[in-house]
Amino acid sequence: MTESLVQIRSLTKHYTRGKQTVEVLHGIDLDIPRGGFVALMGPSGSGKTTLLNLIGGLDTPTAGSVSVDGKRIDQFSGGELAKWRAEHVGFVFQFYNLLPVLSAQKNVELPLLLTKMSGAERAKRAQVALTLVGLADRAGHKPNELSGGQEQRVAIARALVTDPTLLVCDEPTGDLDRKTADEILGLLQVLNREHGKTIIMVTHDPKAAEFAAHTVHLDKGLLAEDAAAH
Repeated sequence: MTESLVQIRSLTKHYTRGKQTVEVLHGIDLDIPRGGFVALMGPSGSGKTTLLNLIGGLDTPTAGSVSVDGKRIDQFSGGELAKWRAEHVGFVFQFYNLLPVLSAQKNVELPLLLTKMSGAERAKRAQVALTLVGLADRAGHKPNELSGGQEQRVAIARALVTDPTLLVCDEPTGDLDRKTADEILGLLQVLNREHGKTIIMVTHDPKAAEFAAHTVHLDKGLLAEDAAAH
């Protein structure tokens, strides 16, 4: 029995727009195993990104609980949540969010600026992360000197540099062609299988979901779980 890294119970999320209350998630229960690779799928507006943001501590629930590695992150204050995120979560988005004026190396170092690490240690950690994603030879290149796939690899290296507990990916291949997308998904698979990273990925692409070990379907804020692990 694999231990759960993420435990979600009766998770509900409402947003208020003017006088209207929009209920995005309705009492969800979900366990994500430590070392798992889970794809969250569902139509647009099904609540996938909302669920991902709640797991990654970017948002807080209206009701219910979110535990990650035994910690109830739904009970954290804003400051505690920010600190927890910085230490435990690596984020990969559809758009790479790299700073154009910085080299790949300096972009990867960015999350470490929040730590007490020395400049030399930051540089070393960034080099290790870039090597892991196969871009050690591009460390000095700026984003405009890289392909889209290379930019996403830099973004993944940046997400990995703090050695996070959890890698949270929102449509990580949504902006890439099929061949490049498959290379990035293959990289995520290696990080999961060989380096033990727990990965949660939102995708609308069934081919992308095939790279995950487990797929969870959301529809209108409810789970319709596909228990067939690949």
